[in-house]
Amino acid sequence: MITAATAALAPEPMPGSGSGVTADDTVTVSWADFKAWEHQLTTCTHPVRLRGRIDAIDLATGETAPVYNTDTEHGGVLHVACGNRRETACPACSAVYKRDARQLVRAGLAGGKGIPESIAVHPCVFATLTAPSFGPVHARRMRGKTVLPCRPRRDANTRRCPHGRDISCPTRHVEADPRLGQPMCPDCYDYQAAVLFNAYAGDLWRRFITYLPRHLARLAGLTQKAFYEQVRIRFVKVAEYQARGVVHFHAVIRLDAPGDDFWPPRLSYVPSLLCDAIRQAVAAVSLVVEHGDQAVTLTFGAQADARPVGRDTIVATGQPLSSDAVANYIAKYATKTLAVPGVPDTRIRHAAEIPGLRCSAHYRAMITTAWQLGGNRHDPRSGSGRTCSATAATSLPSPAATRSPSASSAPPASATAAPSATPTANATLGEGPWTRPSS
Repeated sequence: MITAATAALAPEPMPGSGSGVTADDTVTVSWADFKAWEHQLTTCTHPVRLRGRIDAIDLATGETAPVYNTDTEHGGVLHVACGNRRETACPACSAVYKRDARQLVRAGLAGGKGIPESIAVHPCVFATLTAPSFGPVHARRMRGKTVLPCRPRRDANTRRCPHGRDISCPTRHVEADPRLGQPMCPDCYDYQAAVLFNAYAGDLWRRFITYLPRHLARLAGLTQKAFYEQVRIRFVKVAEYQARGVVHFHAVIRLDAPGDDFWPPRLSYVPSLLCDAIRQAVAAVSLVVEHGDQAVTLTFGAQADARPVGRDTIVATGQPLSSDAVANYIAKYATKTLAVPGVPDTRIRHAAEIPGLRCSAHYRAMITTAWQLGGNRHDPRSGSGRTCSATAATSLPSPAATRSPSASSAPPASATAAPSATPTANATLGEGPWTRPSS
């Protein structure tokens, strides 16, 4: 037996603890109870406390028999991990999710989990789809390992924007520079287009994954029917917030032969062909959004990056990437949030909360714009009772939830990109971590 001074190990005080208990009061806990409680809690920050029972019912006689009752647990409750995949909300559950995501992604790149190791020879590309520019912002530009000046401008005529502000920056920013992602001229920055891009990023991705087989078939000189008789496209993706508060996608796209036995496609389908098809599909994607009395055309940015995934180590841009490095990269962003000081993780339910946010003026402007756009009843994604996800104002406020693009994942077999109500870059596992577009 062990005896310990009363201390609440869960959000709710245990019997025998509370304001009326002094430091001299003790609770006797058996070692078995302590280990059982420790096993329940693990290291979850916000465990869910469950009370109840499970009974088995004989369908023939209607007789019931008890199977489990939380009364047998210490304190009469069962503690279950919250399962939150955001690092800022629960580091322990986020770490579990990250490890799971890494294994699923790696299995689709190098084999394992029931997938043959021969999957490593399939054509596979790591693609990054970014948002277009909504105005000049501070950025950390790299050439190899060399940090370049942010936005050098030698010509005095190009250093001033129409509002008279200097939009040049010779600084070589460090990674922790708080100016990264901040607009050089807030009046030039198109906040409405940025918020609408976040709101419709999931639709842009769905159009991309619809166009990709068409462009790949055209480059291969085949009709779409003949193409689907030879190749299946499978992918896993994750959405990440850039420092400017705008979504971009990382995706691993792989080619297989038809069927679920993971045979490689024909030798004519090489990674370079897939890279070309990805770039063409990205350039072809556009979406016209009717918002209020104006139409906004949304597209991906011109800087679509597509690199083959191989067994080589990561080197400079344009070189093959290792499967381990790509799996780690995807898993990292599957649980990452936009780390912005002063931006709360909880929803904003009243406009009066926005001015009190202790974040930069840029993020406050993003959130304000999302709130204002959400008040337009003509937009299909807005409503009268508004709430707003605070982190970078990922989308328009809606009556119940603010939807933002999340990650779609899957093992060489399936998963779709579905928006999530959290401002995280999440991987949503479907039938497996790898999915294929519908034909």
